[in-house]
Amino acid sequence: MADAPNILHLHSTFAAGGKELRCVQLINAFGTQARHAIVSADPDRMEAAKLISDDIAVDYPQDFPSLLGKPFPNRLERLAKAMQPYDLVLTYNWGAMDAVMAHRLFAKRLGLPPLVHHEDGFNEDEWGRLKPARNLYRRIALRKAAALIVPSAQLQRIARGIWKQPQDKLCRIGNGIDIEAFAATPRPDALGKPVKTDGDYWVGTLAGLRTVKRLDRLVRAFAKLPPEWKLVIVGEGPERDAIERQACQSGVAGRVILPGFRPNPATYVGLFDIFALSSDTEQFPISVAEAMAASKPVVAPAVGDVAAMVGRANTPYITAVGDEGALARSLNALAADPELRDRIGSANRAKAAADFDETAMIAAYCDLYWSAMGRAAPTYTPERPA
Repeated sequence: MADAPNILHLHSTFAAGGKELRCVQLINAFGTQARHAIVSADPDRMEAAKLISDDIAVDYPQDFPSLLGKPFPNRLERLAKAMQPYDLVLTYNWGAMDAVMAHRLFAKRLGLPPLVHHEDGFNEDEWGRLKPARNLYRRIALRKAAALIVPSAQLQRIARGIWKQPQDKLCRIGNGIDIEAFAATPRPDALGKPVKTDGDYWVGTLAGLRTVKRLDRLVRAFAKLPPEWKLVIVGEGPERDAIERQACQSGVAGRVILPGFRPNPATYVGLFDIFALSSDTEQFPISVAEAMAASKPVVAPAVGDVAAMVGRANTPYITAVGDEGALARSLNALAADPELRDRIGSANRAKAAADFDETAMIAAYCDLYWSAMGRAAPTYTPERPA
């Protein structure tokens, strides 16, 4: 469309993680109603770009100023000037906060488009305790943003209480998924390798292989399960070697499978018998919603909104953060009782259908983005299989 807005996305990385996959989900849903430019502070991590539909206009500017560096005025001014050709600027997490500050300082003088910031959680350097200097920087930088979007109640409390964001521009939009896509029974070879066979039982997880995901903890907790169980960790990242070493040390090297990153979780999450999470920090993990939509019980620490996400029958298997023994006990209890797994999975499916369908999420983002631009939002109609 000739009058479609040109939207600039500024990411610290465009790897295939939660916020990036949601960004792709929205880009695909908006279709030809918008054009997009995507910048990653780490140009080598662009895996999520492969998931954008071919018929959508997307640019990857090579001459955009780096999002990394000291926040000196001349560098921030270069960032601000690079935002001028666009109709809307979308920034994501701490890695793009210098761009938010640049917009804060130069928006009026340079006539910059509106900016909407997204916060989805914290990396290893902030999960235990937020850094006071960053809190102050966020508070100042976000002062002129059109809106701040968070997916979880916990982040909403942080944004109000610590970052001092006014209620009228703070929006909580929970992550949503295509619920019906997870209803189908997956093919046993949906992951390529491994192929699930009769008599196999899988604990599965979807996670970037990073320290904060504490997959070493999950390996140790899993090691207490009977030998017919396997642990399937779908994802890529720098901790692969450490996870494999932990599997060897725990005596389960032959039962821990790392097939790498796989797109389209709806085609394989249903192969899991139990979905497990072991992170030290999350906010609103979309992988939990996906597992629930696939009728799976969830074992996880009570990080972010996880305890509120799962069905009531599943809450006894949400453990204290860092309690490896409790994680192991929850896995064992569910592994020993297939009827319990089915009962909890059915309850989770019903709750996911009621609370996490993508239609409401996409409509909320669409309304907010187009409202920030002073435009009437296009009507979003989800495409459903016949």
